[in-house]
Amino acid sequence: MEHPVTPDGRYLVVRGRLWRRADPGLDPAERERLVAELMAARRAKGAALRAEVAAAREAARQRLDAAKRALGERGPVWWDDGAPDLTRHLVRTTPYAGWFGELGPAG
Repeated sequence: MEHPVTPDGRYLVVRGRLWRRADPGLDPAERERLVAELMAARRAKGAALRAEVAAAREAARQRLDAAKRALGERGPVWWDDGAPDLTRHLVRTTPYAGWFGELGPAG
């Protein structure tokens, strides 16, 4: 299932919450490399959780955070119009509420 993307391309809507998308200005090869690192970090975190190794879990969390920051999904926003970061906000409490409401129940 594809998640709706806000008209400005900044966020995905997942279960009624906004999640920042990756910076569209990234070089495609760099983006591919960073996504591969993100997925590897997620696998490492899962393995560490299953093995109950706290140090490995923390190292994987740091890898995950670094990849998300490099992608632009965390840290400073990648847009330059001064709009705030609404990540994790309920879409119905943001300026995107009207747009989201027009999508109907499947949105």
